Amino acid sequence: MPFPNEHAGRMKAPGGFKADSFRRKKIAPGVSMIVGRKKGETTMTAQSVRFDKDKFTAAEARKWLADHDMKPLSFEAASSKEAELEKAATADPLAPEIPEIPETEAKMYDDYNHVEPLVPMGATTFAEVDAFRQAQGSEYDLFVILGTNHTVPPFRGVAVYSGGGFRTPLGVAEVDRKAAEALLSADPDCVSRDEPHLREHSVEVLVPFVQVLFPDAKILPLIVGAPDPVLCDRLGQALGAVLRGRKALVVASSDLSHYPSAKDASVVDRKVLEAAARLDPAAVRTAIAAEMSRGIPGLATCACGEAPILAAMSAAKALGATRGVVVSYANSGDVPAGDSRRVVGYGAVAFADGPGGADTGALQRPAGFSSGETLDPGDRKALLALARETIRHRLAGGTAPPVTGFSPKARKPRGAFVTLKKGRELRGCIGNMAPGAPLDRTVGAMALRAAFNDPRFPPVTLEELPRLTIEISALTPMRPVADAGDIVVERDGVLLEKDGRSAVFLPQVATEQGWGRDEMLDHLCRKAGLPAGSWRKGAKFSVFQAEVFGEGI
Repeated sequence: MPFPNEHAGRMKAPGGFKADSFRRKKIAPGVSMIVGRKKGETTMTAQSVRFDKDKFTAAEARKWLADHDMKPLSFEAASSKEAELEKAATADPLAPEIPEIPETEAKMYDDYNHVEPLVPMGATTFAEVDAFRQAQGSEYDLFVILGTNHTVPPFRGVAVYSGGGFRTPLGVAEVDRKAAEALLSADPDCVSRDEPHLREHSVEVLVPFVQVLFPDAKILPLIVGAPDPVLCDRLGQALGAVLRGRKALVVASSDLSHYPSAKDASVVDRKVLEAAARLDPAAVRTAIAAEMSRGIPGLATCACGEAPILAAMSAAKALGATRGVVVSYANSGDVPAGDSRRVVGYGAVAFADGPGGADTGALQRPAGFSSGETLDPGDRKALLALARETIRHRLAGGTAPPVTGFSPKARKPRGAFVTLKKGRELRGCIGNMAPGAPLDRTVGAMALRAAFNDPRFPPVTLEELPRLTIEISALTPMRPVADAGDIVVERDGVLLEKDGRSAVFLPQVATEQGWGRDEMLDHLCRKAGLPAGSWRKGAKFSVFQAEVFGEGI
């Protein structure tokens, strides 16, 4: 975080993101954020935060960051040269946080001796968190990270890094030189070669997770040059021999489908993940070839890290794994502001020993909403947190948090409204009545619209966000009623339609305002741009109920 005066400092964060262009975005009085973008991409990624020297000392800046839940990895003296500073800016200013997993989920994996997660390789996503959750609480002292080649001319072989470690803002992750030398001796395809590692993000983005969860562990970074089945199997067998008896975890880094529509990605990625869960490298290759042959618009690849996946599967089998578990799946269209027309798929798979065959339960789509069904307290809390984090990330210039990890109830298609209040005053309220998308995705999307697109209010600012409270109304399906006499105040939300105009009130509005039915309908007419009382003739009514919960409720 750069300051041009004697209090100058810089907030640093995990590397791996190299921007080609930058711009400054004001996020609060005296506070701006530098965001960067890679050539050819539309998403801007947060780089650093800057404070006006006339408004903030370094201590005040630290407090501002803490008040807004921004956790800098380091806070250092900054260069006074603006251009140099912007070129040196690095990735997302939020340190990777891995929440504790529930005891039931941790226990489910206690029986597995060897777990090889398949994780996504781009900017930090939910699937990396989900994958590393499977290792949390274990005693691994070595992480073999299998990346794919994105930066140098194609090569056939495995590039073993010759250096002593990878430096990140968290410190140096030490390379296990003994394991590296053993692998070089065990597999003729492995060569000591640094060039493919120097700018390879598929390995870099995983190192901070190791440093946070396993600070004493060493790493063994490998770049697998080609998805050749013989090469990948030979590497897997060699890793099995080298790692046998070690407390080691093999991690394969790969995204799934690149650039189809969300609908097509959902089909393609499920095919690949189902094949991976069978712990059969040949099945993965067959699934990828079949999907690529279908001519799906925009599909550039089914898995850019096919080679690391194949090698990890071979290593898992060599170390005694007998099954695969699909831990989670989503695509970039699943974030609240995601573009479903062109997406990238992400998934997490764990390979382990244990009873049973492939577990693909995480890929099952939830059934529709049932009348009378309510959300669990944990789901309510998680949805409120999603709404707040989605708004905060947008204000901070970052990517909206992924919508994942919710229970089947929270993923069922339901309409929803998100309401923002400052004290008792309304600050924004927008919703979607149609149960077309899963509830969790609807909540994230409506949170953004309530904060930034409610025409009655100016956009929410980062400065005022801590003073706002959030309320969610999860809706039941709408049903028409014969006339106004069928409407029950306090129970029913109401949609009024007449003469091409319409308006809606949530069930709690009449109660909060102290209105009876007729008064509520008069106000609803005014909201629709109709004269009060015009509901009495020629109007159509539909009613719905809402499960209402909020912060502090």
